[in-house]
Amino acid sequence: MVDFAIGPTQSLSGITEQIPPSQDEKLRAAADALEASFLSEMLKSAGLGASRDAMGGGIGEDQFGSFLREEQARQMVEAGGIGLAESLFEAMKGRINE
Repeated sequence: MVDFAIGPTQSLSGITEQIPPSQDEKLRAAADALEASFLSEMLKSAGLGASRDAMGGGIGEDQFGSFLREEQARQMVEAGGIGLAESLFEAMKGRINE
């Protein structure tokens, strides 16, 4: 399970504690993860990370190609993505506020 804590904050006693994420932050993280997953599948369908016929990386390339696609998809989402995360966020937020 992924912990979506924002980051440390300093308390009066000097002990570092985590600020719990708000509901919107949790929804945004879930929407971003869904968009990244979708983009990763699209990159896979486009052939990104597939081994080449000649001078390829062999079995290692096949095994680690998914990591490349997933990281590139996450970077695409961080750069603004395709707008899917925003639509998902608004839809999930609307369902919770009903």
